[in-house]
Amino acid sequence: MLATFEGLQTAGLVPTVAGPSTGPLADALRRQSVARLPFSLHDANGKRLPQARLREQLARMIRRQRPDLLHANSLSMGRLSGPVAAELGLPSIAHLRDIIKLSRQAVADLNRHTRLLAVSRAVRDSHVAGGLAAEKTRVLHNGVDLRQFQPRPPSGYLHRQLGLPPEAPLVGTIGQICLRKGQDVLARAAAILANDLPGDLADVHYLIVGQRYSGKGESRQFEADLHAAATGPLAERLHFLGDRDDVDRILNELTLLAHPARQEPLGRVLLESAAAGVAVVATDVGGTREIFPPGSQSARLVPPHDPDSLAWAIAELIRDESLRERLGAAARCRAEEDFDAPRAAAALADHYRQVIGP
Repeated sequence: MLATFEGLQTAGLVPTVAGPSTGPLADALRRQSVARLPFSLHDANGKRLPQARLREQLARMIRRQRPDLLHANSLSMGRLSGPVAAELGLPSIAHLRDIIKLSRQAVADLNRHTRLLAVSRAVRDSHVAGGLAAEKTRVLHNGVDLRQFQPRPPSGYLHRQLGLPPEAPLVGTIGQICLRKGQDVLARAAAILANDLPGDLADVHYLIVGQRYSGKGESRQFEADLHAAATGPLAERLHFLGDRDDVDRILNELTLLAHPARQEPLGRVLLESAAAGVAVVATDVGGTREIFPPGSQSARLVPPHDPDSLAWAIAELIRDESLRERLGAAARCRAEEDFDAPRAAAALADHYRQVIGP
């Protein structure tokens, strides 16, 4: 959503964002000179407020601000705001960015919006099958900043930071550390390559960029198991970089990006990698083939939950520089053709106008 504000403002629309008054989002909005309204889902102790109270607060804010349209930028906010917007007679849109099973009540709440926008056909199909109104639900792919993310020659700064020889291939995966993103599948694939195909793959290093956000026990265990995989041949070759603010630069340093997700509505890092012209190996799940469609020769897609297939695809690309270059160039073309941020912003502005009406 942050990538669309410049285009929305150029189109003559004036966005105001209701959200936390402090933190990274507030800072980003301030840098873009986007008006902000304080709205928190939690009390001073960090406890989530009851749904009824949040809806009352939202209704008061809407009556006070009198916007022409309400855009709920997530599925959860869409569910919260649907009944409020409908009862106030306010045109509204909810953005669907996840593929999850919804309760009957959640479906009913979302269906009260004027329009629903899914980030991929995969997301739309999943939720329509679950009961969302097909006639209301449209697809709007996310965009990516093609100026920030673009092909650049590697500078070697990441090798220097990690103390690696400059010729060492780097295979990176970027995303929240969680079961859905499948970093454990990459760790198993790396072990297969280290144990079964040592030879010319002995110098490959694997970078895990991201952090765990969930405090659930199974999430903590997943992260612990992932760190425990850095043993034997991987002890010096599996690197945990944590949360980074230089992903645009990191992508240009990678030999290839591996994205072993078990589910992916429309991976932001896949759009960023495509824009950066990086060769990608990704699991064929969710909306990924909408970024890299069959026949485009823009990425290697492999089955999910399959470390062997992932390992062989990584090995093929590590060994074939010309193939990596062709995939990266084709991926950049896909980003330019279908995922440019200004184009996405213009399409979003069209949805706004259609929903607001004459």
